[in-house]
Amino acid sequence: MARKPRWSFKEDRRLMELARSSKTLEEVVKATGRSPERIKKMAMRLGLSIKPRGATKK
Repeated sequence: MARKPRWSFKEDRRLMELARSSKTLEEVVKATGRSPERIKKMAMRLGLSIKPRGATKK
């Protein structure tokens, strides 16, 4: 997978929305096109919590 440029403000906001809507890491990867590692790092930087891949929805 080719590396994407830095995260834009719009992408930050999108990640925040996805985290608030309780999306799993796998769903966030598909929605953003970013690698799981980059998503985890950005989520940590933004103080967000992303559910692990196999997490079930309630």
